[in-house]
Amino acid sequence: MPKITVLPHHEICPEGTEVELESGQNLCKALLEKGIKIEHACEMSKACTTCHVVVRKGFNSLDEMDDIEADLLDRAWGLEPDSRLSCQVMLEDEDLTIEIPKYTLNHAKENH
Repeated sequence: MPKITVLPHHEICPEGTEVELESGQNLCKALLEKGIKIEHACEMSKACTTCHVVVRKGFNSLDEMDDIEADLLDRAWGLEPDSRLSCQVMLEDEDLTIEIPKYTLNHAKENH
């Protein structure tokens, strides 16, 4: 079971947290199930960038992103070389440390 460390985010996870998740789970769905209310305006259909995360540790253990995800990430606020859409990340056995960017391009919260 990989351990996911979520770095502090001023609104979503002010203290940061660590959670253990099952391998093979979708990162965005798993975070939501653990009470980490990451934005996901397109309902995880790979049509927006609101679930954007920066993988600070473990990036190279993830499957390679496809062209659609790469194109979408070009529009993400705070894009970095280790950015991913959490809705497209399937967890492997390696631990991850992620940072949720301070802002998204979404002008209104979805209140999921």
